[in-house]
Amino acid sequence: MIRVKNISKKFENGGAEVWAVNNVSFGLESGIFCAIIGKSGSGKSTLLAMLGALDKPSQGTIDVDGKDVTLMSEAKLIDYRRNRIGFVFQNYNLVPNLSALENVMLPLEFAGINKNDRKSRAKKLLLQVGISEDKHNRKPLHLSGGEQQRVSIARALANSPKFILADEPTGNLDSNTGRTIVDLLKRLAKSENTTIIAVTHDQTIADQAEVVLQMKDGKLSMK
Repeated sequence: MIRVKNISKKFENGGAEVWAVNNVSFGLESGIFCAIIGKSGSGKSTLLAMLGALDKPSQGTIDVDGKDVTLMSEAKLIDYRRNRIGFVFQNYNLVPNLSALENVMLPLEFAGINKNDRKSRAKKLLLQVGISEDKHNRKPLHLSGGEQQRVSIARALANSPKFILADEPTGNLDSNTGRTIVDLLKRLAKSENTTIIAVTHDQTIADQAEVVLQMKDGKLSMK
């Protein structure tokens, strides 16, 4: 469960104050697929960065399962980012010289999981997201865009995070492939009981989401 209460983010621009995110509040239960939509400059990427503990709000609280992320020490924030959140990026962000399997194993290695267990879990996750076993040892260059995004999703699931933050997950994909990725994210939210929050321009994602939040000029409304 995530509860965001009255968070704001202020930047200085030429001596003037700019509120990129302005007094935003919302809550999401586990297993929900949520889309945050809005034009460029609306504040949605800044909001995503704060949810992922990549940036701190100027004010307000972000409560995850009873713990306020904004009050965590740097050591606890590292653990939070590593074990409580999964990230999915528009450009996939896979390590190019590692195979699909090795990319998914990487966060498990950082978490101290032994090699046999992390290999077993990575294989299971790749199959779960639709990457057949004959492609597990392929490097990203030898996978299609849709396949790379599936590997990215498997990697995000590696440490069984409480929620996944997806930044334009269909942005580099054709419409048909994008729809399959949206269907996959929606299914995984339920099967893994993981809250998935996707920031997007893509109406396809908004149409499939259970909760749609719209950002405009730093403020949030529910569609």
